[in-house]
Amino acid sequence: MSYIPITDNDVIEMLKVIKAKSIDELFDIVPEKFRLDYENFNVPESYSEQEVFSLLNTIGETNYAAKNQTFIGGGAYDHYVPKIVDFLASRSEFYTAYTPYQPEVSQGTLQYLYEFQTMICELSGMDISNASLYDGASAVAEACSMAIAVNSKRKILVSSTINPNYLSVIKSYFSYNDVEIGILDSKDGISNIDELENILDDQTACIVVQSPNYYGLLEDWKDFTKYKQKYNDLLIIGVSDPQSLSIIKSPRECDCDVYVGEGQTLGNYLSFGGPYIGLFAAKQKYARKMPGRIIGRTEDVDGKEGFVMTLQTREQHIRRERATSNICTNQGLIALRCTIYMALMGKKGLPAIAETCFQNAQYAAQEISKLDKFNLRFDNTSFIKEFVIQTEHSVKELISDASKNGYNISSITGDETDSLILLAFTEKYNRKNIDDFVSYLKQYNS
Repeated sequence: MSYIPITDNDVIEMLKVIKAKSIDELFDIVPEKFRLDYENFNVPESYSEQEVFSLLNTIGETNYAAKNQTFIGGGAYDHYVPKIVDFLASRSEFYTAYTPYQPEVSQGTLQYLYEFQTMICELSGMDISNASLYDGASAVAEACSMAIAVNSKRKILVSSTINPNYLSVIKSYFSYNDVEIGILDSKDGISNIDELENILDDQTACIVVQSPNYYGLLEDWKDFTKYKQKYNDLLIIGVSDPQSLSIIKSPRECDCDVYVGEGQTLGNYLSFGGPYIGLFAAKQKYARKMPGRIIGRTEDVDGKEGFVMTLQTREQHIRRERATSNICTNQGLIALRCTIYMALMGKKGLPAIAETCFQNAQYAAQEISKLDKFNLRFDNTSFIKEFVIQTEHSVKELISDASKNGYNISSITGDETDSLILLAFTEKYNRKNIDDFVSYLKQYNS
């Protein structure tokens, strides 16, 4: 193209047509405090490609966190990702695949989504799963929305031990929907079952409880499911890290109605907080109320196996007033990574990873609790890969200093004035790594 539109003359002519004196006049409606001061931009001289590369390398070298060992938990974990996951997921036919509207040209995408659903059902024990949601937080909120749609009740009961980000999203979902959100207090790091009967009533649509919970401790879903006999329409939503499900009783074994969770631990990197993937599985009777896409397996007229999007299409959610949800997409590429990872690990690999995490976390807790200025916040030791420690030292200084010395840690609340630190130990780190970290903490004993 030899002609670049919008030359200075073009601009003058256009302004004449709309009877404006300048471009700035077009933005008079925008308050001045929100406008950029272009004249005083401190823009440096342009660099060559080589100079830009060198500059970015210099900046990158100051990023301690990218090179550090990460012991931060709270919903996203630094698990090892086998290289085959990257290799297969980055193939062009997967990486550039579009949403599978037309099954005749989307069989590959539809098949791996179906396999993904199948594996999530096997992990959770549930009958049916969707092709994923945006992340764990949206999955929890969508499960609450489904519970309301199922039994037409307007109260949600949430355990205070769930991930606070999940609770925040639940509150956002229902902030203008005339839905009451009740909070069940905790005792010694787990849900206070003794208080449950006092706040549970006939208007409660569902109870949301996480195990392992935000503090890393195991909860007993059966403590909640037994109330279904008294409240027939009550749904129990079990939240859990899928890695943990390979070694603990499944939500279905505990008679939960819905399972939701965050699938980041299944072959996906931390990636600065996303993109992640929300897992959602339920009993068969809720199939037509589930949000998101469901992929089914069928046969064509010739008896050949085929896969197709069924029950839930995007139009159903967008156009129907009484739809459970307006979510009409899925995290296809992330679901693919999960599928590859689960297929690779298999029924032996997933429990082995969870058991290694368990051993690492228990060993780390044992060694850290020997230090004078650090102790376990809860006496309960029923945790799999993360736990809470309490320290007398300044958490803000501890986090900053740890980052400079090769370790990423965080306060449990995000408030660095707090005295609590949530630590997670995955299979990615061995006993030597843990011993080195404990040795680092010893300097704070004095």
